[in-house]
Order: sequence, then C-alpha cells, then structure tokens
Amino acid sequence: MAEAEVGDDGYGEDPTARMLEETYAQRVGKEASLFVPSGTMANQVALRVLCSAGALVVAGRRQHIVIYEEAAAARNAGAQFHLVDDDDGRLDPQDVSWAIEASSHHQPAVGLVCVEQTHMPAGGVPWSIEDLRSVAAAAPGVALHMDGARLFNAEVATGVSAKRFAAEVTTVMSCMSKGLCAPIGSLLAGSTETIECARLERKRLGGEMRQTGVVAAAGLVALRTMVDRLSEDHRRARRIADAVAERWPACGLDPESVLTNIVVFAHENPPALLGHLLTEGVQAGTIAPGICRLVTHNDVDDAGVDRAVNAITAAP
Repeated sequence: MAEAEVGDDGYGEDPTARMLEETYAQRVGKEASLFVPSGTMANQVALRVLCSAGALVVAGRRQHIVIYEEAAAARNAGAQFHLVDDDDGRLDPQDVSWAIEASSHHQPAVGLVCVEQTHMPAGGVPWSIEDLRSVAAAAPGVALHMDGARLFNAEVATGVSAKRFAAEVTTVMSCMSKGLCAPIGSLLAGSTETIECARLERKRLGGEMRQTGVVAAAGLVALRTMVDRLSEDHRRARRIADAVAERWPACGLDPESVLTNIVVFAHENPPALLGHLLTEGVQAGTIAPGICRLVTHNDVDDAGVDRAVNAITAAP
C-alpha cells in the first residue's frame, strides 16, 4: 500500500485503482468494474443504476440489502422491496415468477431481482449454479443483481468459478475485505455502459475518492493471494459448528450445512453467551434477536479455533 502508484481517481488517473477494476472485471467475466468504499455502497449504486424509482425489487427478506443497510434502498433509490422467503438462503423461482406476473394484475412492475452469495443469515450458504439459473430463468428481461460480498467463499466451497456465477447476473459486487482481508473496498462489475452509469452514481453518493491506489493495492493482494486460502476458514468454521451443535442440540444448527466461514444459531440468552465467550478471548455477535453468529477469517488460526471450541463447550 505504501508503494502503490497513485493518481486522481476522480479523473480516472489512478493506475492502481484501474488495475484493480480490470482485474476484478476479468475475474468475474464482466466488461468493466468500479471500486467503491463499501459493499453497501456497491449495492446502493446497483439499485440506482438498474431500476427506476417506484419499481419493485424482489429480494429475500433476510438479505443484507434489505435489513442491514439502514433502509438505504428507499432513501437512495426510491425502490420498494417485494420480499420472499429465503430461510435456506435461496429464492424460490415460483415466488419470483409470481411477483413478475402480478404486474398484469394492477400491481407494481418488478424492476430488479437481488440474490446474496453467500447468504449470510442462513449461515453462509452458497447458491448452486443450478438454483441461480432457475431464478434467472424465472425473470426474463429483468435485471438481476448479485450481492456477492462473499462470492469467492462460494467459489471455493462449490468449485464453481466466480465467472460462471456472475454470467447469470446483470451486475455483481464483491467485498475485498471480509474473508479476502483487505482493509477497505468493494467492487461492482457489469457491462461498460452500466459501470459508466455507476461511476456517476458513486459520485452522487459521495464515494468518489482521489488517490485510491493506496487502498486499491490491498484489493489486488486480496484477489491475487487470498482466495485459495478461504478453504482454511471453511474447515475451521465447521469445527466450531460441530462444537455448537454438540453443546446446544436444539439450536437449529446442522453442521453439515456449514460449507463456508459463517456459523449461525439460535440461543435463548445471547448477551450471556457473548459475555462468556468474550471472557474467554472469543469475539462473537448477533444478527437478529436470539440469533448468534461466529465467523472465521485469516486472523483466526487453529489455536484460535481451539479456544473458541473450548469456550463453547464450557458455556453455561
């Protein structure tokens, strides 16, 4: 980062930022991409570019774009969500078809469908390519956006390339932080025309930066060196999931379903549990009332997992 070659990205003159955008676009098989400060901004830019104000956006009721972005879709894009069940992390193509058909019966038209890869609240569940294609087929002529914050976790877990997943959608975004370990930044990819529009919307949202090469350099390291090692995070998360299921058999967690780096489970007293874990040197959090989450990443090694497992086993 300290040695990055920089320029003014507001004028398109930062060579490191341009290299990162080109590298990501090639990685996901799109014509162009745009570097933005956060995954939330990438999602919000996609909403503003792909659908008009007043359009319906079909999405799972527990997706990040719906419940973890402070209702930004209404504020920034004038969009209205049509929410469908996504308990297992996926959308039912029939639910998508119903929403689209409803526009012939005096209901608002669908302007966009959103999917999340991997689906965090379901426990980092990756979409299969078959399920993704089924949703795309259920929405002919409708733009499809993939919140691929953890797209590369899905790639490693399923053996399906990010490019194949992205081929089914209009736009895709990925975070260079999270499992890929960069300190900041996400990218949104799509057609050249779409990304040119996205560049304008990024500026309108205050996301245009200047010498972005300082942080874009870390994104390049993330894409080039941090993807393959995600399998280590997945293996370690499975160990934690086994411990959780053994300690609380009725918590609703099936360890077999933990394919990536996220462990989500129900607990009757999350504050007490999180307090206990913290005294044992283990940080965890909640994502909804009564729902706890533990996430593995590059800074959690096998010794750290041992500590977490021991703390879970000893939890009151």
